[in-house]
Amino acid sequence: MTRRPQQVAIIGAGIAGLTAALALARKGIAVDLHERAEALREVGAGLQLSPNASRILDALDVLPALRSVWLEPRAVALVDGKSLRTLTEIACGAAAERRWGAPYGTLHRATLQGALADAVGRQSGVTLHLGTTIDPALPSKDLAPNADLVIGADGVWSGLRGEIAGAGRAAFSGSVAFRITVPMTAAPRWIHEERVSAFVGPGAHLVAYPLREAGAVNLVAIVSGLSAPSRWDSAADAAMRSTLIRAFSRWHPDIAGWIAAEGQGSLLCWPLYGVSEGRWFDGERRVLIGDAAHAMTPFAAQGAAMAIEDAWELAEAVASDSGTLTDRLSGFETARRVRVARVRDRGAFNSFAYHARGPVRFARDIVFGLTPPARLAAGLDWLYGYRAPGL
Repeated sequence: MTRRPQQVAIIGAGIAGLTAALALARKGIAVDLHERAEALREVGAGLQLSPNASRILDALDVLPALRSVWLEPRAVALVDGKSLRTLTEIACGAAAERRWGAPYGTLHRATLQGALADAVGRQSGVTLHLGTTIDPALPSKDLAPNADLVIGADGVWSGLRGEIAGAGRAAFSGSVAFRITVPMTAAPRWIHEERVSAFVGPGAHLVAYPLREAGAVNLVAIVSGLSAPSRWDSAADAAMRSTLIRAFSRWHPDIAGWIAAEGQGSLLCWPLYGVSEGRWFDGERRVLIGDAAHAMTPFAAQGAAMAIEDAWELAEAVASDSGTLTDRLSGFETARRVRVARVRDRGAFNSFAYHARGPVRFARDIVFGLTPPARLAAGLDWLYGYRAPGL
């Protein structure tokens, strides 16, 4: 097919699917957006939205709604979990916008999904089908037969991915995340109300940041070496709560004591699964984006951002008049795989650095202490300063 598609079907109305639907419809391409849930719900709690993603949301006219409610932290800090000493911090707020041309914000996932859903609802050319499914095992000609292209935005457990030869596989990363949300008024004193703080220590780390629109603080504790069921937002059983408490028991007494107290109550946890390297495009009319294509652990805080970049760049490729659609989709896959691989590498480095033990931990602290924050910020230019095609 050389011409641009007239009709596209998207499976999944999460962040990737909603962004893709909006981006495609704004280019005059009709979209059927299929979501198996009866209502749009977003699991998880908070997320960080970096400039590479907020720049795209600005182009889609979604950013103003987010900026009216989210928090733009003044800094992202790395903090030693044993001493509570700040190892380094990178300026955000106005400094992020000056350096990277777009803001850095923290918000609840439901806030982002709601803003995208509202934009999709106002956008002509998108039909949202709730409580519906598309059987990914159907032959290509029978899979959404009225669509020229089928996009799998159905997450880490993607059914469509299973029908693409050479696609990656979901695999447990070896880490589990525990989610704790507390009212701002009840937040422990070691949490800074205007910054993102990543507390690091042997085999675990804890990320904390305010959710302005919820009047709460989002805390995510990530512990390595655990096993967990392959589903989201499971209630942590007694054994998992005990493991969480032990992981932080030798940290600073303020953190260890707080985790011990929180660990006695009900906690939600979820296993961190990634999707291995593999094909995203079947060479015909099926293509994957977001977690369906390349789910990754959150050590670089780029899961939502990569989904947003995918959606925007796929719409640019689909709507182009250059070459055949097959060539354009192959080019999209090639370019995005390079970008995502680099982000994965950054996440792997962060995982190593955050959970370092012994001499490696001391070396890490020395390196961060001696490196000027401006140089650390420059090291993120490729990530946060990225401008997707068409921007």
